[in-house]
Amino acid sequence: MTNKFFTIPDIGNFDSVEVIEIHVKPGDSINKDDSVITLESDKASMDIPSSVDATVETILLKVGDKVSQGDQIFSYQESSNPTDPKTNKNEDPVSDSKKVSPETQPQNDLSSGNYDYDVAVLGSGPGGYTAAFRAADLGLKVALIEKHKNIGGVCLNVGCIPSKALLHMSKVITEAEEAGEHGLSFSKPKIDLDKLREWKNDSVVGKLTGGLTQMAKQRNVEIIEGYGKFVGDHQISIISDPNKPRTISFNSAIIAAGSKPIELPNTPSHPNIIDSTGALELKDIPKRMLIIGGGIIGLEMGTVYDALGSKVTVVELSDGLIQGCDRDIVRPLHKRMEKRFENILLETKVTKIEVLGDDLKVTFEGKDGITEDTFNKVLMSVGRTPNGKLIDADKAGVEVDERGFIQVNNQFKTNIAHIYAIGDIIGQPMLAHKATHEAKIAAEVIAGEKVEYQANVIPSVAYTDPEVAWVGVTETIAKEQQIEIEKSVFPWAASGRALSNNRTEGSTKLIFDKETKRLIGASIVGVNAGELIAEACLAIEMGADAKDIGLTIHPHPTLSESVAMASEVYEGTITDLFIRKR
Repeated sequence: MTNKFFTIPDIGNFDSVEVIEIHVKPGDSINKDDSVITLESDKASMDIPSSVDATVETILLKVGDKVSQGDQIFSYQESSNPTDPKTNKNEDPVSDSKKVSPETQPQNDLSSGNYDYDVAVLGSGPGGYTAAFRAADLGLKVALIEKHKNIGGVCLNVGCIPSKALLHMSKVITEAEEAGEHGLSFSKPKIDLDKLREWKNDSVVGKLTGGLTQMAKQRNVEIIEGYGKFVGDHQISIISDPNKPRTISFNSAIIAAGSKPIELPNTPSHPNIIDSTGALELKDIPKRMLIIGGGIIGLEMGTVYDALGSKVTVVELSDGLIQGCDRDIVRPLHKRMEKRFENILLETKVTKIEVLGDDLKVTFEGKDGITEDTFNKVLMSVGRTPNGKLIDADKAGVEVDERGFIQVNNQFKTNIAHIYAIGDIIGQPMLAHKATHEAKIAAEVIAGEKVEYQANVIPSVAYTDPEVAWVGVTETIAKEQQIEIEKSVFPWAASGRALSNNRTEGSTKLIFDKETKRLIGASIVGVNAGELIAEACLAIEMGADAKDIGLTIHPHPTLSESVAMASEVYEGTITDLFIRKR
């Protein structure tokens, strides 16, 4: 074998490009086309692949170095026995921040035919069914295991989809109610709960779950109903009939078992003490309702029940609603809810709940001391906890922490190399759109594709009235992490579309990196903020700066203009506002 040097190839019209990641180390056996380093040019990154099968000798550069065509990367010896790409341990370049050490064991051999399925997916939520469908599209034999009758998981059946259906109805009710201020009066709505539930369950949830089932059949994905638990590192036992458990074997598995609502300790069992699932069943409209927790789920449900006629009280342990979002963005929502809700109790905790027949006596401890009040229904909405401890992952050798989370690398491999995990079970944020993105990567890695998680930002949305949405760096994060930023804000009071909608309480705030002027964060409060935030997500991923956004022609009159106008505020080119020059 001859000692040689691998150099930077032709990288176009780039010079002095920064090394941001090194994927190999001395002693690694690499194959032709394996990624060895990643470079970052002005607004894009590029992987440099190996042109040879080789064994790495000495790394000749480090992260942060500037390189150009012809610079040496590492010395190597040509390999006479190149490794099989499917068994190459170096095919998953992972960042140190999420790196785990898979057990030493035989890697995937999808041609062996020794297992019932190439891939077993545990859980059929947005992450689970996406993983199953993508794996099937890539030619793999897939089993999708779900404990409920319908696939789709919490999000589709008892979460984000049915809640949005009810929030839509709530919006119709409140808009009709508030139209009276402008000369358009409607009679008080007659609410038929049976029809409302039927529409939610059949026309919305039913159509979507039915569509998923049909797509599973089209892809030859086998749906196995039952509660799945690991019984080995290549086996899952599925219990639907207690007397007839079924055990399947798999070459690879994807854990997408999700999460469940957190239960407060010492809470009595009572039909009027409910979680988000119970709230969405919409069995009745309570006269007075208490929501414990001022996060997104609780406030969305509060929005629904307020519109339907309940007097809603929210109690939150912290000093503000929707922690994680900047206070100035949450403030318009807080002000509107103060007018509509019966009460909002901050820095207050529930110390006791007593059953009084059909009612519930609740004791509070807060800034004003100890108080008591009585409610017809109490909604527990204090967060969710992962299901990692409920699937016997330890029997497969998968490490689960004390909270129930499973650690993964940037390809979503657990410490067991052929078992992957995605979604709520691997950590915050617990969001459906995060899980679906992770799912595709996991399936593609199993199929042998060279991909990894590289999403820069994950947006969050509260579908309240008004909606609250944010993505990337917030002012709060910037302050905590000492990030040098500059910001701009466009108030919707200057928006023609917001004025015509009679919803001027909103605002659009953009966060820019002080040095590069690139957009690194955005927060929006107002009608349809959840739709508007997508532009900011794309701008951040594309490395756009204020000028890029401001010079993009937006349609008028629209709320989307507010993003461009916030950029114009930053650039000093805004004409829809007068901003005194410093």
